[in-house]
Amino acid sequence: MKISVSHIQDKPFSLHAEEPADAFPVLSRMQAEGECTFNGPVVSDITAAREYDHVRVSGRVSTPVTLVCSRCLANYETAFDSSFTIYFRKGTSQDIVEEEETELDEQDLVSATYSGDEIDLAHEIEEQVAMELPLKPLCSEECKGLCPDCGTDLNHSACSCPRGQTSLKFSALKDFKVSR
Repeated sequence: MKISVSHIQDKPFSLHAEEPADAFPVLSRMQAEGECTFNGPVVSDITAAREYDHVRVSGRVSTPVTLVCSRCLANYETAFDSSFTIYFRKGTSQDIVEEEETELDEQDLVSATYSGDEIDLAHEIEEQVAMELPLKPLCSEECKGLCPDCGTDLNHSACSCPRGQTSLKFSALKDFKVSR
């Protein structure tokens, strides 16, 4: 998704787009590696406004996904929804002169550069969606997971395995015998 800077004049420029997840390389890789499955398009609502020497791009990105719970291994559906603001300055990242000590403000932390007359938002959109992927997806906070002994899904049924206080740290060594 590209925005022509010449279209951004005195009033903000709004854009709505729906693109398949396969149109974004990072999201396509995430799906190919089994991290998640995208169930619909990536919906983007973007507003761009010219401010002094930069362009402020604010937006919201959302898409429905299917994840695998890290406790019970069940598939569940959810939606990624992220809001963002990025400040674009004309030039390249090499044009930015680094000093020995520079104090960064909040705006510097969410800024990027563009060259030419277009701002390509594809990388920022896929980055917003990728950052929404949890490290340990959970179908619910109350998920009981799987029994470590028999593998029964404890959310749906109980198992008959003993529930003693066992430490899994040294469980591989429980039957270890030393012969001299």
